[in-house]
Amino acid sequence: MTEKPPENTAKTGLIAAVLAYGWWGALLPVFLIALRGTAPEEVLAHRVLWSVPFGAAIIAFRSQWPEVVSALRNLRVVMALAGSSAMIAINWLIYIIAVDNRNLFEAALGYYINPLVYVLVGVVVLREKLSRGKQLAVLLAAIGVTVLTFYGGKFPAVALVLAVTFTAYGYLRKQTPVGAMPGLFIETLLLSPFALVYLLWVDPSKLAFGDGAGITAMLVAAGPVTVFPLLCFAIAARRLSLSTLGFMQFIGPTLQFVVGLIDGEDFSRPHQICFAFIWTAAAVFALDAIRQGQVRRRERRERAAGHLEGERGERRPA
Repeated sequence: MTEKPPENTAKTGLIAAVLAYGWWGALLPVFLIALRGTAPEEVLAHRVLWSVPFGAAIIAFRSQWPEVVSALRNLRVVMALAGSSAMIAINWLIYIIAVDNRNLFEAALGYYINPLVYVLVGVVVLREKLSRGKQLAVLLAAIGVTVLTFYGGKFPAVALVLAVTFTAYGYLRKQTPVGAMPGLFIETLLLSPFALVYLLWVDPSKLAFGDGAGITAMLVAAGPVTVFPLLCFAIAARRLSLSTLGFMQFIGPTLQFVVGLIDGEDFSRPHQICFAFIWTAAAVFALDAIRQGQVRRRERRERAAGHLEGERGERRPA
């Protein structure tokens, strides 16, 4: 008989997942809306720079410095993290620009289709087979993007760049043997020289930092705003099944969509049709992930029961 994880462990994981996805979906866009008028490049630079000390504090608290040192001594790991840091920097910058330009609907679209792009990478790169549910989800998402492109007359470049860069980031991180927080710390450490060069190169009169206590405090807060949800996600990932995480990941773009509505973005007819297809695709994807998770758990129980029965048979006297 397989042991179930303690109920309080699962509850902690659910709380952490809700905090992570809720933060990414609601608090982060609201935070960036409050920074409108500040150059997106400056926001990105401060997001990178202030993530370093806050990340270091969490790593010290969790006694993860040996993992950081071990990763930095491995050239292959450092090169992989350099690649993932480039992907996440592009992703962050495009997202900041999207919020600054009142384009949250398209940003939400990108994170809705991100799991489907990840599935396609699995098919193309890892030669994985798609279930019928995932095939249907990919088809529905493709129809939605096509409708927005041709009926709406706008190619969703922001959505696709966000989806592709975040998928590439996730793929690179999955292949790199380093934990979530140590990995983020090294990534921001690798990006920090570029952030410093930008801030030193730009005319100080054009920078928002130092132009008032409020804006300066917000730019410093970009560090914990970046680090905290990732810490919550790392906690959730250790305590929840992949199928549960796969279902909950749609919380983020749904909240982004709601923030876009509140912010007064134009939800045009092409957007309505596109999102109808995307939401259906997300529902199909989530239900398929839950079904596959149930099948895997049933198979594990059957194998465990068969193994136990075999052991009993061996103990029986001849």
